[in-house]
Amino acid sequence: MPKYWDPEIEKMPAENLKKLQERKLKELVHYVYGHSHFYRKRFDEHGIRPEDIQTLEDVRKLPFTFKNDLRDNYPTGMFCVPNSKLVRFHVSSGTTGKPTVVGYTQKDIEEWSVCLARGFTSVGVEKDDIFQVSYGYGLFTGGLGAHYGSEKIGATVLPTSSGSTERQIELMRDLGTTIIACTPSYFLYMIETSKKLGISVRNDTKLKMGFFGAEPWSEELKKRIEYESGIKAYDIYGTSEMSGPLFTECSEQCGIHIWADKFLVEILNPDTEEPVPDGETGELVITTLTKEALPLIRYRIKDLTRKLSESCRCGRTHPRITRISGRSDDMIIVRGINVFPGQVESALIEIPEVGNHFMIIVDRIGPLDSIKVQIEMHESAFSDRMSDMVKLKKKIGGALKSALNLAVEVELIEHGSLSRSKGKSKKVIDKRKI
Repeated sequence: MPKYWDPEIEKMPAENLKKLQERKLKELVHYVYGHSHFYRKRFDEHGIRPEDIQTLEDVRKLPFTFKNDLRDNYPTGMFCVPNSKLVRFHVSSGTTGKPTVVGYTQKDIEEWSVCLARGFTSVGVEKDDIFQVSYGYGLFTGGLGAHYGSEKIGATVLPTSSGSTERQIELMRDLGTTIIACTPSYFLYMIETSKKLGISVRNDTKLKMGFFGAEPWSEELKKRIEYESGIKAYDIYGTSEMSGPLFTECSEQCGIHIWADKFLVEILNPDTEEPVPDGETGELVITTLTKEALPLIRYRIKDLTRKLSESCRCGRTHPRITRISGRSDDMIIVRGINVFPGQVESALIEIPEVGNHFMIIVDRIGPLDSIKVQIEMHESAFSDRMSDMVKLKKKIGGALKSALNLAVEVELIEHGSLSRSKGKSKKVIDKRKI
């Protein structure tokens, strides 16, 4: 029997939901035009007046917003409220330039918490659950987002943050953690560490489900996590600019529900900027319909996904997207061929001898690009016989060539050789000077 946090909203008839979105979109464009110097200037540059937006289809008249806009207006140049109305800041890492600063009013925090309360309830999180949050706390949005959402339901929160992995596993066992939220790569590291401690996640803990996100991960990796831990793995999605983690799969696990009363979704071809048909991969573009401090109009997230139009068996009428398959700006171009880390992961995870960790290294030797994949062996797979290793390298190389349409150098390394991530995992090293 499906469970709902707010059944009236979550099961609202599609036509009523569309009318609600339309009203909120019109309110939004008037709000940002009156309160944001950035959007007023951007609208004026494109010859747009708030009254030009009357239907949902009119959203395509509005200009895009990009991450560089937040950086160029650092720290608070895009905000719609003064600091006196803010209750919190979150700040991105700024690893590729100026950090991005997101501000929140009390209403923004409440809306964020409700989004996750809906998602967590949809898979059965309840008041008697113990919810271990192993995302980073602080400036990163993941930890506090999951924390507030689970507390909204009334679950008991164990705010372990990331790191101190052995201590986390002990607390998971001793306090009876039933739910965990972290990156998929960190959970794999926790499984690996628990084995060294002589603790079985499957048999020695009460863990029953996990919410994994903040980095792309494949359906194959999900199955491996479930097989090795015995839990149900659910996708959780959001971005720091939108608020943080916001959306999850429901119990049916046939897509991530996007709350249409709070967000307007477009899936566009990143090159033509035209909508792609439902079911085809494109770039996710989001308009926030209810944010006060930092509303975003047609925000180009760069994440790649597909929109699912058929009704969900859970009864919710809100649109769904598939798990994020990668980012349009994470794409590596090698000898004219587009390569995504997710393609490599999907190919490798089908090979039993391969472990959970790999690294893609791209370099340029003379005029030619080269691509090498360092692959950790499964603990039981490494062999002293050279013929076995040659045979396995050939097998992996063939699988990668078939997946990428590109010849790849394969380097097999011992289990535990690659560095482990306590947050977002790094899968690519590009040494080219392009």
